[in-house]
Amino acid sequence: MPVPATPHRLPAAVLWDMDGTLVDTEPYWMATEEAIAEQYGGTWTREDAMQLVGNELLASGVYIKAKMELEQTPEQVVEMLLDGVVEQIQQAVPWCAGARELVLALREAQIPCGLVTMSYQRFVAPVLEQLPPETFRVVVTGDMVDNGKPHPEAYLTAAAALGVDPADCLAIEDSPTGARSAEAAGCRVLVVPNHVPVPDGPGRIFRTTLEALSPADLASL
Repeated sequence: MPVPATPHRLPAAVLWDMDGTLVDTEPYWMATEEAIAEQYGGTWTREDAMQLVGNELLASGVYIKAKMELEQTPEQVVEMLLDGVVEQIQQAVPWCAGARELVLALREAQIPCGLVTMSYQRFVAPVLEQLPPETFRVVVTGDMVDNGKPHPEAYLTAAAALGVDPADCLAIEDSPTGARSAEAAGCRVLVVPNHVPVPDGPGRIFRTTLEALSPADLASL
């Protein structure tokens, strides 16, 4: 007699990266970096910008300060970045294809979602304002953790706050840094590359887009 197929299981929670995954804000960050370089006469290239994708903000501040030879502290550089990006996000939230639809479908299906981002709370707030209350039951930002991605702290913090095992969670990421962070926490990772390529890795599932993806599809992944 044939053995019945094991039914697919929905994740206990879905943990979302934000920049490049939920919203395509990387062009906002890049435009702000270029504006800072122009204002202070610093040198900045697209290759420099690509180095920062997925990084914790303070690490980006250290890099920008050194590259542009700025007098400001890394913390002050971060605030300059946030000023520029928040101004843009308040004018328009650039949702990634299919992301808003999927997160709302997960809410409707009562599958808990957490937001795990290295952006700071004051940048996250304008994005969350465009979603129904408690769409994300837990929000972990870069200014809430001691160790940013690729360290697993942010994902472990989100899973603990939701009361679920990271191994039962699906993380959605777009960068190598974020994928490593989620993997180190024990999550399975759905990778939707955006501005930088992401190599294959254990526990990584790849899709080119979140469009037309349903909660039931996440079980079959």
